[in-house]
Amino acid sequence: MAGNDFRPNRRKKNKKGATKGSGGKHKRALAGKGPTPKAENRPYHAAYKRKVERERRNSGRHVRETPDLVVGRNPVVECLHAHVPGSHLYVVQGTGNDDRLTEAVTLATARNIPVSEIPRAEMDRLTGNGMHQGIGLLIPPYSYTDVHDLIGSIADTGEKGMVVLLDNITDPRNLGAVIRSVAAFGGHGVVIPERRSASVTGVAWRTSAGTAARLPVAKATNMTRTVKEFQRNGYQVVGLDAGGEHTLDTYTAAADTPVLIVVGSEGKGISRLVRENCDVIMSIPMADWVESLNASVAAGVVLSEFARQRRAAGTA
Repeated sequence: MAGNDFRPNRRKKNKKGATKGSGGKHKRALAGKGPTPKAENRPYHAAYKRKVERERRNSGRHVRETPDLVVGRNPVVECLHAHVPGSHLYVVQGTGNDDRLTEAVTLATARNIPVSEIPRAEMDRLTGNGMHQGIGLLIPPYSYTDVHDLIGSIADTGEKGMVVLLDNITDPRNLGAVIRSVAAFGGHGVVIPERRSASVTGVAWRTSAGTAARLPVAKATNMTRTVKEFQRNGYQVVGLDAGGEHTLDTYTAAADTPVLIVVGSEGKGISRLVRENCDVIMSIPMADWVESLNASVAAGVVLSEFARQRRAAGTA
């Protein structure tokens, strides 16, 4: 019966005035936020981090150059003698002194390279192991040039370019030796792949005997396109491989033509697509019982002969 409802939890209505409320102030808080984003789209989720890493690997230019730490007393001294551009010399606190350590500190000080003492635990962390002999030289990332800039800079000199392109070379000592040979025989630069290739690290710096500081090294994303780019700029592309139509004795065009010398690894040789786009495949005459030459040795032999041809023709 109306008016006789004595339920204790009955909601009472206020009939005097308008119903009180927030005035719409909390409307946004009450609104739905839509569907939950996929895990790979949430920055804090592990799936998102895996997606970013996957995209980085597939981007084609994922290798980020980082400083290199050369460790060991002899390697550090060799780098300093080769005028490798070190940015900092670290010495572990309490390291026993000897002639090599003293020489390293003296050379670094003479070149205004900062010298710091750090705890052994810190050096172990930087190197990932304890095989550092208490000393390390920090080398900043190498400044690579662009292939187009390399071709343009050679054209500006008015000289006939002589460039080495390394294909499938993964040993930094080979890279350093090739850089040194190119510089010694009047070459103009080296081209290496963006991926799956040796880079200009401390080992390459040391092997190049400091010539990496003066000879440009370019990185290329696609080696086949790079070969075609040199061809469009008037270069004859000479691939070094066994069974070529020319040998070093019969090929003489290097005297008056810009050349790009393609050198493959001792095991894999030149990649198929790169080989197919070479203008000439050339082999190096040698004893029958010797299967092949080390990549840097082969490059040095060819560079020496091409430089001789240019000197004889007066085009060097």
